[in-house]
Order: sequence, then structure tokens, then C-alpha cells
Amino acid sequence: MEITLTSAAQSLSLSRSSVPSTSLISKFTPISSLSFTNFATTKQFSVRRRLIRRQNCLIKVQASTDGAITANQEQNDDFILEDVPHLTDFLPDLPACPNPLKKSQAYAIVKRTFVSPEDVVAQKIVVQKDSPRGKHFRRAGPRAKVYFQPEEVRACIVTCGGLCPGINTVIREIVCGLKDMYGVGEILGIQGGYRGFYSKNTIQLTPKSVNDIHKRGGTFLQTSRGGHDTNKIVDNIQDRGINQVYIIGGDGTQKGAAEIYKEVERRGIKVAVAGIPKTIDNDIAVIDKSFGFDTAVEEAQRAINAAHVEVESVENGVGIVKLMGRYSGFIAMHATLASRDVDCCLIPESPFYLEGQGGLFEFIEERLKENSHIVIVLAEGAGQEYVAQSLHAADEKDASGNKLLLDVGLWLTQKFKDHFTKVRKMGINMKYIDPTYMIRAVPSNASDNIYCTLLAQSAVHGAMAGFTGFTVGPVNSRHAYIPISRVTEAQNTVKLTDRMWARLLASTNQPSFLNSEVVQENS
Repeated sequence: MEITLTSAAQSLSLSRSSVPSTSLISKFTPISSLSFTNFATTKQFSVRRRLIRRQNCLIKVQASTDGAITANQEQNDDFILEDVPHLTDFLPDLPACPNPLKKSQAYAIVKRTFVSPEDVVAQKIVVQKDSPRGKHFRRAGPRAKVYFQPEEVRACIVTCGGLCPGINTVIREIVCGLKDMYGVGEILGIQGGYRGFYSKNTIQLTPKSVNDIHKRGGTFLQTSRGGHDTNKIVDNIQDRGINQVYIIGGDGTQKGAAEIYKEVERRGIKVAVAGIPKTIDNDIAVIDKSFGFDTAVEEAQRAINAAHVEVESVENGVGIVKLMGRYSGFIAMHATLASRDVDCCLIPESPFYLEGQGGLFEFIEERLKENSHIVIVLAEGAGQEYVAQSLHAADEKDASGNKLLLDVGLWLTQKFKDHFTKVRKMGINMKYIDPTYMIRAVPSNASDNIYCTLLAQSAVHGAMAGFTGFTVGPVNSRHAYIPISRVTEAQNTVKLTDRMWARLLASTNQPSFLNSEVVQENS
């Protein structure tokens, strides 16, 4: 399919017949007007409401075999909108109605109550003069039109996976947002994760019942790993008359949310599926950071401070603090930078070695001679290959499909003892602190509480506006609606070639353990 047009101020309506893409790419010369309204596709992928206006420019629109719609022009000025699905994609005759926030006393004084359909958030904020404009996402927030009447909404909330500070705050703010902003009265809590849809009872959620849950750690609704059966879940959603589903969870949970949305679309039922990404490790792609991360870094300071006090009070004190970080070392890195009492930080992204020149044993011995003590922060996923080889352990996975980790902290503690006492004939005082479950079980701090409020309200606004199959999060400090596939396609990891890791190496003065060529290959 190829379309060419050359008229001033002419509207171009793009057809997506057999083109199931949610990505829009355009290259254009100076444009005085660029606008796009809600993007919606029918089940047969024909466009009803997707609209782009161009003035005084030649646009060539082409549909590729993989479904991407591309507008090409000679100048390299790419604009990519990664859009999210809408209920009208598969329910084209769904009526819209005015947003009740217009009558809200709280929003009465807001200069601009509703987000414009033209508002987008750029994924890449630092660009050069002639570089492409890059990828953008729809800005989150209330819309002038909604696709649910408050009295017809029956929403549900479910939490899955491991614990994280802030889950209860998100639950509370979804409930309060639905009730106080939109007047929704029917909100259900699904107990025990995904399997709670078909194996446990639900509970009624009201602003009163969730009033103080943000002051507690854990999840008010309980959680579990695994247990995802798409057909059973959607059957239960239909049986209960639920039409808004809010899913709080990590990578595996969000993949499950995407499957629920696909089944909802296949059945053609009016159900909005909204995901709120959760992981204490901060390993979710695209978004700036995950909720609970700031709290985890702050709480980790207690353990690091305790380790420093312990090792500073004895001769040749060696303290190891193990923090969470299965595949990504963000908590360990940020806690180290915040502390300034840490001598070495070991993370999964940066392999290390123990023996030989430039190894960890040599570094510890040198630091003990200088200061008579050393503090090491260790992410739980670091050095797993060494532990597995040493213990001849087989790969095992939990119910969510995550690899079960061996205790690298205990293994490293024993290695240090054996080397310094038996090989170097040198007495050391080992202190091993593992606060991982204490960190993830605490209530969220002030900054995370505010962040969780914004996440919850953005999800509510999106669902009421008819968006579905989306997740929400901050991109360059602006909340956006993001396709679920974007946050699950890859994990966010520490880049060893970025300045943040260089700052850590400068702060601790630890060895990098890798030469520059190896670092480039592994980053």
C-alpha cells in the first residue's frame, strides 16, 4: 500500500487494513501542524479514528510486510509514535461520553484539565541537531472523552510476584482514584495473584477499607507466583461482569496481562486491561525507574551503615552486604553511591574474579593494609556462575520462571575465610549481612508514595479513556502510556560504559576487573 499527497493543510486518514501495527513512523520537512487523535483499529485492522495532518509537504505513506506504517521523505527527521491499543480497535461502535472530571471540584482550578490527544512523551531527550526525533509515547492523564459511565464500571485489582515497597499505595490510589475522581462504586480485590481469579474469593474495596494500607509493607491483597491460565481468568472476568482490570506485577505478570488483553480482544468484550509495572530491582525497560526502588536504596543504607560500624570496630574487618538484584545491579550501585562507606560493589553485569593480579583477593588485602577494614556490597545475582561451578548446582526455576539463585554471599564469605586464613595466614573478622527480605517488606517512603499515586491515577485515567493492553510509567519524568510489549521485551541493566558506573568506580576506587575491550563487548 502506497499513498502520495501534496496539498496544503490536507488531512490524511491512514487505513490499517491487514496492518496490525501500533507504531507510526514519519519523516517530514518543516511542518506547521502535526496532530493525531485517538488511534483506534477495528478487529480487521481498518482505521476509524487515526488521523494525521500535514501542511505544505510531500508525504509518502507505505505499509510494510511487518505491519509498520511509514511516512517517508527525503530529510531525515523521523517521528515514531508507539501507540497503545484502544477498545474501539475491536468495538468500533463504542460510544464516548464527557469526562466527569469536568464537574470535579478538585480539577475546577486546573488550567488544563485534560491531556491533548496530540501530547506525546519523547523516549530520547538528548538529541543532536540533525538526529532523528525518535520514539514517542502517548502522554498519560485524563481525556476529555471517556468510554465508561461510572455506574457501569466494575473494576478489579490483582497483585502478582514478589513483594516491593509501594504495592499497597498503588492499590489504595487506584481505589480512591476510581471512586473520588470518577464516582465508580464497584471495585473488587483479587486475592492471591493470578490464580485468585479462579481459586479464591474476591473482596470489596472501598476508600475506607484501604484508607491506611499505604502505611504497611507487603500487599493487602496477597500475592503468588505463576498460576496464570488466560482462558480461566477471562472466563472469570466475564462471569463477574468485570470491565476494568488493573494488574500490578513485574515482567512475567505484565506478559500475562498482555495475554489477557489479547483474549479479551479475541472475544470482543468491553474490558480495559491496565498494567502497573512492579520490580524492586528497577530492571523494567523504557521507564525511568520502578516504584519501590528509592525506598529500597534508602533502606539498604541501614545495612551498609551497620556493616561499616561492625568492621570499623575490629581489626581486619571484612563486611559483606547482600542486596537484591537478580539480573540488574541498580540497587547495589545506587546504595553504594549514596553510602560512601563502601569499598567495592559487585553486580551481575560486571563479572569479577578472585585470584591473581587485579583480582578481588588482592584488592581486599590492599584495602585492609590501608584502612584495616573493608565493606563490600554484593547484588544477589553477581557471581552466580562461580557459585554454580563450585557447588555443581543444577539450574532450577521458580513458579514465575525465574532462575533460583544460590547464596553468593555465603559462598563468598567462605572463600574469603579460606584464602586469608589458610593461604595468606592472615586473620580476618567476617561480617555477613543479608537484609533483602527486610528491604522489600517495608512501606514505601515519601517519594515512592507520590510516585505510586501518579502511577495509579494515570492507569485509572487511561482505562476510563478506553485504552487497554497498556502499562504506565515515567519516561523522562513525564508519565506515559506504553505498549506492554515494550516493557517486557528486554530487561533494564546497568551499562558498564555509562557514566553512572564510572562514578561508582571513581567513588570506591575499586578495580573494574575487565579491560576496556571486554567491557565494550559486554555492554
